[in-house]
Amino acid sequence: MSNTLPFQPLLFGGDINVYSVARAFHEAYGVRSIAFGKYPSFPCHNSAIIDYRVCPDNESEEAFRRNAQAVAAEFAHKKVILLGCGDSYVQLAARCKNSLPANVIAPYIDGALLDTLINKEKFYQLCDQHGIDHPATFIYDKSMGHDFTLPWGPPYIAKPADSVAYWACGDHSLAKVYICQSWAELLESLDHVYAAGYQDHMVLQEFIPGDDSYMRVLTSYSDRNARVTTMCLGHVLLEEHSPHGIGNHAVILTECAEELELKIKSLLESLRFVGFSNFDIKLDRRDGKYKAFEINCRQGRSNYYVTGAGHNIAKMVVEDWVEGRELPFQMTKNRSLWRMVPKQVAFKFTPRQYHDEMRALIRAGADSHSLVYSKDASLKRRLRICKNHLGNIKRFDQYNKVPEE
Repeated sequence: MSNTLPFQPLLFGGDINVYSVARAFHEAYGVRSIAFGKYPSFPCHNSAIIDYRVCPDNESEEAFRRNAQAVAAEFAHKKVILLGCGDSYVQLAARCKNSLPANVIAPYIDGALLDTLINKEKFYQLCDQHGIDHPATFIYDKSMGHDFTLPWGPPYIAKPADSVAYWACGDHSLAKVYICQSWAELLESLDHVYAAGYQDHMVLQEFIPGDDSYMRVLTSYSDRNARVTTMCLGHVLLEEHSPHGIGNHAVILTECAEELELKIKSLLESLRFVGFSNFDIKLDRRDGKYKAFEINCRQGRSNYYVTGAGHNIAKMVVEDWVEGRELPFQMTKNRSLWRMVPKQVAFKFTPRQYHDEMRALIRAGADSHSLVYSKDASLKRRLRICKNHLGNIKRFDQYNKVPEE
């Protein structure tokens, strides 16, 4: 089947984001995606649905161009759909998209707009212009040292304004987000970040109360004419709490919040945004408002919740860029369940009030797990997924709390 297709997917990265996108392409078209990752690691290495190629310097512009050009030449008779599955790869795609081979499709905005959006400081200014709520925010500069005050009390949230520059420091002791229970802990965290070599601003925010089940994730697709065509809102029921996985989604139920989604649609279309976008949002129980934390200018690592809900993300790109269709606007209304953890973890650590619906969706076949795919199920792979399940059981027992009744 795939030999006759007019396109070839080319993915950059090696994590669950890549695997989920490759799975969407395989489900819709039976095609194996080519993926370049830095390490021969699970879940992409040795997958039947991915031609996985290891490139240690994958995040350099030279390697990115070299790999894109090689695949473009290898499939000179086809359109090559290039998708970045991490912030550094999206930055490379945005910078290089106009100088890649003619048969490469890179559905991204330009580098200048990307730099504006991934800077959280500038993103919040755009939210203010479009009536999108966000947490109370203070922009911290290294030059302030310990000589500053905040108009709210602990716990304090601290995160980098520029996440690409932050992770480029290469210090594995850095946390994705710091949740500081005291002023002293906040100052210690800031000192640690700048000692690691990060130089840009830190975003300090008021902590919005509520467990994982107050989180939301919104995935949108904007077509080649910058029209939003699909929006899928996920109600996060469970996140990881391990130091390096904090904030990664583990269980999602799809839902719809029309007013919120239309505000974000207006923001994206006013910016002439193109491609996938992904918003982290939290419902503030104090005032009932949805508050946006950040935008990712790509599909998120939990993107299979969208495909699992019936909106295959690969089809969106192919129908738009390869087939040239004008896609109608749709908001996901149907309920479905997505997991990255075994059922026992999903039920143990999510609030009991959602369990009846979760069971009903599982019985109805309206649930999915990113890694569990019948067409990629060799014995070796099934054993590796069992190992992943056991690791999740251990990790969630170690870092997550069982919800109170």
